[in-house]
Amino acid sequence: MYAIIDFETTGGKFNEEGITEVAIYKYDGHQIVDQLITLVNPERPIQPFVVKLTGITPNMVRTAPKFHEVAKRIVEITEDCVFIAHNTSFDYRILRTEFKRLGFDYTRETLCTVELSKKLIPEMPSYSLGKLCRALGIPMSDRHRASGDALATLKLFKFLLTKDLSKEITKSSIKILVDKVKVISDKLNKMIEDAPTVMGVFYIHNKEGEVIYIGRNKNIKKGINQLYLKTSKKILKLQAHSHSISHEETGNELMAQLKFDMASLKHKPKFNNHRKKNLQTVVFNNDNMLLIDKGRHAQEKSVVLIEENQILGVGFIDLAHQFNNMDILKTLLTKIEDTSATRYATKRYLEAGKIERIVRY
Repeated sequence: MYAIIDFETTGGKFNEEGITEVAIYKYDGHQIVDQLITLVNPERPIQPFVVKLTGITPNMVRTAPKFHEVAKRIVEITEDCVFIAHNTSFDYRILRTEFKRLGFDYTRETLCTVELSKKLIPEMPSYSLGKLCRALGIPMSDRHRASGDALATLKLFKFLLTKDLSKEITKSSIKILVDKVKVISDKLNKMIEDAPTVMGVFYIHNKEGEVIYIGRNKNIKKGINQLYLKTSKKILKLQAHSHSISHEETGNELMAQLKFDMASLKHKPKFNNHRKKNLQTVVFNNDNMLLIDKGRHAQEKSVVLIEENQILGVGFIDLAHQFNNMDILKTLLTKIEDTSATRYATKRYLEAGKIERIVRY
């Protein structure tokens, strides 16, 4: 679970700033499950340049709740969450300072979307929130207000999750929950109960957060349930080592297969079978094309990029204009190994006539 956070402050001397606005979106990796958005009376002057930047005036915060009145809600909504912000060192320091004034030591695991972006999408011209979102085609509104910036950070983080093939982000969340559940049978039942009924790929993690099994199914909950109903020694051992399950919704079968192949190659999970299949050499009919199919929701499309008869990347695109801008498109897609397995799966899907649209160029 993640808490995506942004604060607006009064400005002023280091560690003397006060919070004027807070926005927190609690995010389970797939959707917002809770949120807190409120102005805050900082009980100190707001610097004129900050008023000009944010539009938050002293009159606007005069009747707003003071920090001690929202502190309990902040603790509750961020409990068992990874604290995420764009430039976490600033927002986390500001919040810890406010809590110290109340005599409370506030601590959370943290992740910074600036650092994650530098690692997962290197060579971007700028990593400021506004410029980064514009470069990636992520829409923004209410710039320099807590709710607008936090929502943009959430959209950026959602994108970064798709780029995180090593599952380092997921591991950071899993570590928080280690040792909270002790009984294997109850734990498995809870994991199955919480699984979604959508098409996609699921990842079973051990208590260190490592991926130990990868599966795919048209119905993730059904796939997990069928797996754990097996009684082989290998599956019983998998049950004993299962600590948590994460998943990726894919929207269609091809994306599920390609995501499965990518993840299996990356993680080599110990409880999957890794027998090599004898697949014939596959050549596509067109050297350069975009395979566009249904995405995870109505406003989204999945994309597979093929150039010079090689599969180069996969991903999901929200905005129609991104199909016409190849530079932006390539940045949004995740690079994929062009293997016999991925080529075979793609060719078979094409021959079945399941792709919604093919753009040749």
